[in-house]
Amino acid sequence: MADASSAPGLIQRYREELQVRHYARRTVNTYEQWLRRFLRFHRLRHPRTMGSTEVNAFLSYLAVERKVSASTQNQALAALLFLYRDLLGHDLVLEDLVRARTRRRLPVVLTPQEVRAVLERLAGVEGLVAGLLYGSGLRLMEALRLRVHDLDFHRHDLAVRDGKGGKDRRTLLPTSVGQQLQAHLVAVREVHRQDLAEGCGRVSLPQALARKYPNAAAEWGWQWVFPQRQRWRDPASGEQGRHHLDPSLIQKAVRRAVLAAGIIKPATPHTFRHSFATHLLERGQDIRTIQELLGHQDVQTTMIYTHVLNRGPLGVSSPADLL
Repeated sequence: MADASSAPGLIQRYREELQVRHYARRTVNTYEQWLRRFLRFHRLRHPRTMGSTEVNAFLSYLAVERKVSASTQNQALAALLFLYRDLLGHDLVLEDLVRARTRRRLPVVLTPQEVRAVLERLAGVEGLVAGLLYGSGLRLMEALRLRVHDLDFHRHDLAVRDGKGGKDRRTLLPTSVGQQLQAHLVAVREVHRQDLAEGCGRVSLPQALARKYPNAAAEWGWQWVFPQRQRWRDPASGEQGRHHLDPSLIQKAVRRAVLAAGIIKPATPHTFRHSFATHLLERGQDIRTIQELLGHQDVQTTMIYTHVLNRGPLGVSSPADLL
């Protein structure tokens, strides 16, 4: 790790501290990249020899020279705050920091007809995942991280574990995909049986559950709803298993379907979540319920969908339509 040559063991300790505090794997990887960029920016000086001045300089550079978004700059700031406050035990004074410009962007939303056109052009696992993104309002990684025991076909809902912000919630399980999803699970269970017979069939478990329940990793309820087609081998233990689907497979499939449907909007898998919320609002569902289904901490985050309604936030019609 040449990037950490002036700070031996620092990056490893940084990762371990994040993992001990149960940060998501993607967050750990992202924070590590920001730490590496910070070290390279200051020519591999050890963080103990630096402080608020150097952090402010790096963050201002991101805003002025790299022209990153406000959310990206805040992500870098969070990574460096964790480094100094939680790992090194030093506080930071963020003075004279140039803040990246906050741009208010309305979400891309498909009409119900456009959603149908895209879903009709998706088949198999990709179609199932897209159906859940729209029918349940899930983020892509929330759908891919579903475990079998998170689905409740009797109550028509599903559990989202450790969603954004580390929160759990329950949301809708659409009946429109229920039968197809159950058939999919029958096939997945057969693959799981074969894996067990060949000495595999174990999945990674969250936090310390693998130590607390040694056999849970092989149990059916803990298996991924959308496992990879190929096994992977853990380089540390040598064990083989299956991870969940790679998000890029769904992203590419949705992009192809959007183009095939002749839709010019820059739609992505996340567009299904925006469409879910907007279509519920159009049908008269109250904003607080939608907030809970989406897992938003602040209702103001959910309120952005009132700005993309066909009739405006208060059901107002254009005066031109009254002529």
